[in-house]
Formats: sequence, C-alpha cells, structure tokens
Amino acid sequence: MIRALIRYLVFVLVAATLAYVGYRMLMPATIKTVTTEKTEKEEHSDSVAMSDAKVSAAGIELVKASPAVLHDALLLNGMVQPNQESLVQVTPRFPGIVRDVRKRIGDHVQKGDVLAIVESNQSLTPYELKAALGGTVIDRQTTLGEYVSEQKPAFVIADLSTVWVDFSVYRRDLGRVSVGDQVLIDPADGKPPIEAKISYVSPVGSSETQSAVARAVVVNFEQRLRPGLFITGRLILSAKPVSVAVKSTALQTIENRTIVFVRSGDKFEARDVEIGDRDPDFVEITFGVLEDDVYAAKNSFIVKAEMAKGGADND
Repeated sequence: MIRALIRYLVFVLVAATLAYVGYRMLMPATIKTVTTEKTEKEEHSDSVAMSDAKVSAAGIELVKASPAVLHDALLLNGMVQPNQESLVQVTPRFPGIVRDVRKRIGDHVQKGDVLAIVESNQSLTPYELKAALGGTVIDRQTTLGEYVSEQKPAFVIADLSTVWVDFSVYRRDLGRVSVGDQVLIDPADGKPPIEAKISYVSPVGSSETQSAVARAVVVNFEQRLRPGLFITGRLILSAKPVSVAVKSTALQTIENRTIVFVRSGDKFEARDVEIGDRDPDFVEITFGVLEDDVYAAKNSFIVKAEMAKGGADND
C-alpha cells in the first residue's frame, strides 16, 4: 500500500515537472510572436501610402526642411496714408466759373497737365488750373459750371510711388519701438510681406486711444498699398537663425506625440520631432527632421486622417 502511494506521488511529480518545462519552452516563442506582431503593427501605423495624384488633389503642400530665421515680433495695426511730402492741393488763383474739367479722380497726371479751365469773375477771361506735381488725382472738389474760389482746393494730387503707413503703438509697447526698426507689412493680397523701416515715432500720443503713431515710409511701385485701407505689420524685435525649420502648419499630434509627416517615395512617415523656438510662421526642429527632408507643410491634417483610416489609398 505504501509503495503504491509512493509510486503515485513520483508519477505526479514527474508529470508536473514535464508540464512546467514544456510551458517554459513554449512561452518565449509566444511572447516573441506577439511582440513581433505588435512591432509590425506599430511600424505600419507610422506610415501611410498616398499617390502623387492624391497628394495634389488634397492640396497638400510639399516643402523641403531648410534653415530659417525666426522673428520675435510685435503685431501692430495701422492705416495707409498718402505721403504728405508728395501731395499737393491745387487751388484756383482767382474766383470764377469752371468751364471745362479735364481730369477726374484716379487719373494719372504729369507736372504741368491742365486739370480744368476756369473763367475769372474779375477779367472774364479763362485761365488754366495745372498740376503742380506728377501723380494721381485722389480728390476733386469741383464740377463743370460750379463756382470756385481760392478758399477751397479744386484738386488733390498725390505721388503714390511712396506712401505712409501709420501704426498705432499702445503705451505699454512704446519702449520697444525705435526709429530704424524693421517692420514686415502684410497687404493681405496673398503676396509676400513688404519690408520697411520705422522712420518716425510721434513724441505725443492720443488721449482717446492711449497710443502713439509709429510711421514707415514705404515704396509702393506695385500699388499694393492703397491709402485709406487698414493694414497689419510685424515689428521685428529680434531675429534668430536656426539650422532646420518647418512651417508651423506641418506640426500634428498623435497620441501625445508631436510629429511631422515626411515624404519618402509614395509614403508619408510620421516622424517624432523635438521642437525649439518658433514664430508665427516657422518652428525650429532640433531632432527628427533633417535639412532637405520633404514634408507635408499645408493640409498635413489630411495625412493624419488617412493614417487613422489605416492608410487605404483610394484614388
């Protein structure tokens, strides 16, 4: 009886040992398989295939990462004004009746061009109103048959090849603005900003707005700046060159990771990046993207959406 019990216990012990050894031999393979499948899944989820046609149709802008200059800037609001040093008011020399009007608002004139003919009340003889400056007629205060006198200008002519841009600077920022500072003016016409310099800072301020005027004299040969329109400008306070930068619109977030989609062949790869300084347009990349890497700059959220769908390339 005792021998039978001993043999039974030995059998159970041997069976348990064999089972444990078998489990230990099989477990690493299982873990390895699961890990491999998980890694492959993660690698697949970090890239998405999109053909060139699909990229173009989605409006995704492809740009090369490159060095850039980041600007610490002060945003200013202002208004375009005619350059008062290149503006004249044409006033009749003698009171009389307008017998002929030769120029209208918007007409370009040369110095000496006849603007109107006035019949003098004193001599009853006509005389000519002539342009004293070459430029554009921006105002006219007379019509045919109207009585005019030296009390009121009949025409205003401005040379719009240069204009004044008057920015309002609030009192808290006045200490940061100086003559000679660079300002980037955005005419909101889809073209690059216009570079100019502050040429005048008013020594007095406005009691109503608690601000003072900072003026830039801007070359306006392309007529991008029109007097009377509001404008915005970025006053450059400092400039920092960086080795690699991407557009701010390129940054996306996936599972708390900051990424940039880099184009490789027909695929976008989600690169984890570390960022440094930034301004409203560009972000410094300290790790993750190299110079000349092609990345999705505009509409990069579309690449993120494609990746979330599993990367199906449904052209």
